[in-house]
Amino acid sequence: MEDRDKLFIDGSWVPSTGTGRLEVVNSTTEEVMGRIPEGTAEDVDKAVRAAAGAFPAWSKTSREERGKCLQRIVEGLQARMAEIATTISGEVGMPFSLSQMIQVGLPMMDIGAMAQVLDEFPWEEQLGSSLVVREPIGVVGCITPWNYPLHQIAAKVGPALAAGCTVVLKPSEVAPLNAFALAEVIEEAGLPAGVFNLVTGVGPVVGEAIASHPLVDMVSFTGSTRAGRRVAQLAAETIKKVALELGGKSANVILEDADLAKAVPDGVAKCFLNSGQTCSALTRMIVPRSRLAEVEQLAAATAAAFTPGDPFADTTRLGPLVSAAQRDRVRNYITTGIDEGAKLLTGGVETPEGLDKGFFVRPTVFSEVRPDMAIAQEEIFGPVLVIIPYDTEDEAVEIANGTVYGLAGGVWGGDPERAKAVARQLRTGQVEVNGGAFNPIAPFGGYKQSGVGRELGKFGFEEFLEVKSLQL
Repeated sequence: MEDRDKLFIDGSWVPSTGTGRLEVVNSTTEEVMGRIPEGTAEDVDKAVRAAAGAFPAWSKTSREERGKCLQRIVEGLQARMAEIATTISGEVGMPFSLSQMIQVGLPMMDIGAMAQVLDEFPWEEQLGSSLVVREPIGVVGCITPWNYPLHQIAAKVGPALAAGCTVVLKPSEVAPLNAFALAEVIEEAGLPAGVFNLVTGVGPVVGEAIASHPLVDMVSFTGSTRAGRRVAQLAAETIKKVALELGGKSANVILEDADLAKAVPDGVAKCFLNSGQTCSALTRMIVPRSRLAEVEQLAAATAAAFTPGDPFADTTRLGPLVSAAQRDRVRNYITTGIDEGAKLLTGGVETPEGLDKGFFVRPTVFSEVRPDMAIAQEEIFGPVLVIIPYDTEDEAVEIANGTVYGLAGGVWGGDPERAKAVARQLRTGQVEVNGGAFNPIAPFGGYKQSGVGRELGKFGFEEFLEVKSLQL
């Protein structure tokens, strides 16, 4: 049991002004694994004022000094890698071996990359008679989700600190324990008081207090499109900058000449990573009708190999979902798919065999899905793949672009140039071509209702800067 009874504000661990406590539930055992303070709007106000007070001095520190601070944070995370990965596997359910690499390794890369960006970034440029300079935006409120909890924190806090901004962080109350470990690492790294502040609690209280606070200059939010809409509404009252990384329903377009033996297993794996709890998951496989039977066979066989179980067991490829509410939501979507007349290839609503405890869902694949079905339009956030047949390439692109989302996507084809040409037609922030690997320094973010702004690398860094013209 990890009992956290204090918040990190202005360089010190302090009790909340409220008395509420929130329980953190282990997604595999369904037992309480920790408790955290249920922060208040008053806590947020204290944290924001501390951040505002620390901003003038922090913003004037040298790039070298900020880079060294970031490097010490990376080293601190490295020293606690196994411990933090264990915590996140308990909170979220990702298999432990993947947690070390993705849930902790990726955040270390996120923060480490900022040191390099600091060295290379063009802070000033001459434009005719003007000197254009870039400056830190100010106090940044970071509101983060539970699915990749430390990565989403690092993708905001890393560039914000690198830019010279100060931060108030509200992590998801569903998976918050890793954020306390990060706060300890930041404290040990010696950042000045008030530069980084941690306030835990629920979105309607702590999140809304951050989004509406007049001393917060920018809000960076990752989560559902519904919650992002609310953050943007509140932020609009004080005309603060908003960066939003929201939902997705990403399409994986498989062309007629694609190598199905590679494309289909890769696509299933991209859908099922983190038990499908990935905003950029390739959840819609759009395939030529002439090859539908081959795709179905390969997809069903691949899905069957995703063995659900304890994240700490060597044989597990699919952990539980994060919560009972999430499990029930996903099962309801599976029921909806059946009711809508989709063809269930594998999986279903039943509890996986031998897993009566834990928030488990069977890896599920539907075929013969129509583009207008709910399971083809709405973000399920679980291990559910829908296969949609098409007759022409133009139709495939139309289906791929036919949702309110535009976060990620994929294209597979025998001719790489043709595949890239199709990828250019997808209205989405990232497209992987023939299984191209995720690049942690490439810009990540969405079109349409998948968000505003970009994260990671120099593009993510720029989000935390203002632009000033000095007319000379």
